Amino acid sequence: VQLVESGGGLVQPGGSLTLSCAASGVTFSTSVMRWHRQAPGKEREWVALSNSVTGSTTYADFVRGRFTISRDNAKNTVYLQMSSLKSEDTAVYYCNAKSPAGRVPTYDYWGQGTQVTVSS
Repeated sequence: VQLVESGGGLVQPGGSLTLSCAASGVTFSTSVMRWHRQAPGKEREWVALSNSVTGSTTYADFVRGRFTISRDNAKNTVYLQMSSLKSEDTAVYYCNAKSPAGRVPTYDYWGQGTQVTVSS
């Protein structure tokens, strides 16, 4: 199983960036896909979720209205569109693929992360 994030980089405050996570070796269409992030000296925190089985997307309060999670099941890829970026959004962003609730076998996979730095 591989989850490969890309699209990170340096962006100015107020700017936009789109992250991608390409998955392989996992049943992507039914996987619950999440984005998490970890800032220096802080714990990893959940950012957004996409569930194809229920058709739901949910967001942490601190990104709602600024970030959009989407997925292309044909390409086994999940995206995170980030806009109105703030310095506090600076973190390593991680992609996570988890089995849907109530289904077996269960799995929980992580990508290696991509750095997002918001600075002028």
